[in-house]
Formats: sequence, structure tokens, C-alpha cells
Amino acid sequence: MVPMWLRILGGVWTSPNTVVGLIGGALGSIAGARPYWSHRECALVFRRWPWGPGGAITFGMVILHTGDDLDGLCLTYEHRAGRCLHPRVRLGDHERAHVFQYLVLGPLFLPVYLLCGGVSVRNPFERAADHYAMHGRGWWPGSR
Repeated sequence: MVPMWLRILGGVWTSPNTVVGLIGGALGSIAGARPYWSHRECALVFRRWPWGPGGAITFGMVILHTGDDLDGLCLTYEHRAGRCLHPRVRLGDHERAHVFQYLVLGPLFLPVYLLCGGVSVRNPFERAADHYAMHGRGWWPGSR
């Protein structure tokens, strides 16, 4: 278990990303999105976020989600790309891994994430988030 002081430090470190998520959430609230704190995901979740292709996106400690809750199941990136067969994973578990990644990299997360391939199966951050969602460990790229 990560000590609380370290989580707080990570929250401060990633606060610029969290502000981006809060702005997106506030704009979505105008169109009907509803925020709630998810202790499980360690994030403020805006459910029924009205834009995007569906699913969720994380900015710091904010998750913007187009559905009602994060308990829905989704395919992993490798499964969708036809690389392997994986069971469906809980969307909230995948997004929680991104929250943890943001807590480590802070304002460096988005540039590093984009340099690693953005939203794609090539991105080790996405594969690590899928691994975490399947196994409950290994949210950092390369860790298993």
C-alpha cells in the first residue's frame, strides 16, 4: 500500500493535469455530466460526459466517462488490435492505472504518453493499464 503522504505528493505533482480534467469536467457539466468522487479509482469521475466516441479518458486525478459508471467491461488494446485474446476488463481498473501513472510522472505524463504512441496498442502505458485491469498489478510499463 502506498503511504498517504506519497499519494498527496503525487496529487500535487500531477495537479496541472488535474486542472485540465476539471476544466473538461466543468464544460461537460454544462451539458449534463455529473461528478462524483470515486475512492476506488482515486479520482473525481465525471459520468455521462457528453462528448467523444465512448469510454473514458483520464487527466491527472479526473476521469471523464461517457457512461453511467466505470464498472462496464471493455476490450484490451491488444485484443482490439487482433494481437491476442484477452478477457474483457473493467474500465475503471484500466483508468485507475492511468491515475497512478499520472501520480508518478505528473506534468510529464501527457508529453511522454504522446511520444509513446498516444491512444494505441503500441503505447506501453495503455498495455500496462490493460495488464493492471486484468491482474490487479503491473500498472507501470514494463512491470509485471
